[in-house]
Amino acid sequence: MDEHFRFEANDDVEGVLGTLADDVEHDVVGSPAGPTHGAESARPFYEGLFQDLADSQVTCLRRLYGPDFLVDESLWRGTAPGRPFGLQGRGRPLEFRLLHVVEFSGTGAIRRENVWIDYAAVLKQLPQD
Repeated sequence: MDEHFRFEANDDVEGVLGTLADDVEHDVVGSPAGPTHGAESARPFYEGLFQDLADSQVTCLRRLYGPDFLVDESLWRGTAPGRPFGLQGRGRPLEFRLLHVVEFSGTGAIRRENVWIDYAAVLKQLPQD
C-alpha cells in the first residue's frame, strides 16, 4: 500500500495502475462516475486527481490490516489548483481525511479499493462564491 501511495504522491499514473489487479474494483464512494472495474478503467480518475490536487503530503493516522486487507485512515494536505471533486480549487490550500478499505490478491496486487473522503472538510475549505 505504501508503494501505491508513493506513486500517488509522485503523480505517477502508470505506477499507481501497476499496483492494481487487472480486474480491480475501484470505488471512490460518492463519485458521480461510480465504481469502476479493471485497472485501465481507474485511469481517468487518477489522471483527473493528479491535475486537480498538487503538493500532496499524506500522513497515515491509523492502519488496521489482516492477511489480505488493509484499512487506512490518512490525512491529505496540499493545494487544489484544479477542480477537485467538482469544486473550483483556485490554488488554495486543502486538507482532508481519507479512509481506504483495500483487499489484496494472492500476488499482493490491489483487487478492491474503496475510498471515503471527508467531503464536508473539502467544502468548508473551498467555498464556491
